[in-house]
Amino acid sequence: MELPEKLLQETIRRFPHFPWKTPAVYPLEKGGSDRSFYRISINERQSLVLISYQKTRQENEHYAPLATFLRSLGIRVPRIYAHQPDQGILWMEDLGDLDLCACRSLPWPRKSALYRQALQEIFLLHTHKNPQLPDLPLAPPFTRALYLWEQSYFFENCLGRFFGHKPQTLQKLAQHPRLHAIADKLGALPRCLVHRDFQSRNILVRRGRTYLIDFQGLRWGLASYDLASLLFDPYVALLPKERSELKAYYEALWEVQGQSLPEDLESLFDWVALQRLMQALGAFGYLGLVRGKKEFLAYIPVGIQLLVEVLERIEGLETLLSLVKECCHKLPSPHSPAARPPSRSCPLLTQRDP
Repeated sequence: MELPEKLLQETIRRFPHFPWKTPAVYPLEKGGSDRSFYRISINERQSLVLISYQKTRQENEHYAPLATFLRSLGIRVPRIYAHQPDQGILWMEDLGDLDLCACRSLPWPRKSALYRQALQEIFLLHTHKNPQLPDLPLAPPFTRALYLWEQSYFFENCLGRFFGHKPQTLQKLAQHPRLHAIADKLGALPRCLVHRDFQSRNILVRRGRTYLIDFQGLRWGLASYDLASLLFDPYVALLPKERSELKAYYEALWEVQGQSLPEDLESLFDWVALQRLMQALGAFGYLGLVRGKKEFLAYIPVGIQLLVEVLERIEGLETLLSLVKECCHKLPSPHSPAARPPSRSCPLLTQRDP
């Protein structure tokens, strides 16, 4: 019996009280994840999602308890039906396939409404006040070492593997005092709980409401990192005026609560955006060229253009800016068909405003 069929039979055994009529299992594609996702149909109108994961990565076991924690904060995430960590199987609510990335063709008023919803959800996480959380399985926090690793990840997998720059050039750039100073400063700032990969593909849209997924990397970090992940998202490539509008909206959430903005959301925001873009571009190069998931390479042109925009506002990194601009000349326009995968259709285009 093949694995999907085994998982279906295990699901039927695990949930005998479900109204089974047309049981079937369908594999789902899920980006760069090392987990396997399946939709299990119960009948013509009901289904659930099963995640099968390897126990080699401990964070895969964290999804269920983190989902329970996030729901306790009032954050919309999938409901967990059952979890068997000894077998590496998780059953959860099926929220459909529509994510914020697939909504990128919506008119801005409708799209921005969804973005604001997502920002409201993540704001609840950023302002959670309990600093102890002794039983919560968090990933290692953002530190100076992690910021430096993100920089190296970019140099190795994007500028090196994808663009073919020589190791000597990249090693010299990786030791740039300005980059180390950025890692030092960001690593010393006060931290809050962050999603770590808060981008459009990790925000599902169901019946006009947004839900967060893929939060197994939850950790202590900077609120601005999540904000930058969403605003400087190569999957969507928001316009500068749209990013400014959403950033102002997020900042207003702090003001409404009478809280002062963290330093990383003000003068240091471009530094954080730089870090996030380096991490994302490194991931695209690694997933595309090492893991063989070529579709991720199509997002490098957009990411590189966003990186240029951010670098132009940061003093002291002119050498890196010049090298990244050279990379831009080797690529097709980020708006050309050759630079991006075909857009997925968005059912919300024919629905009423959320």
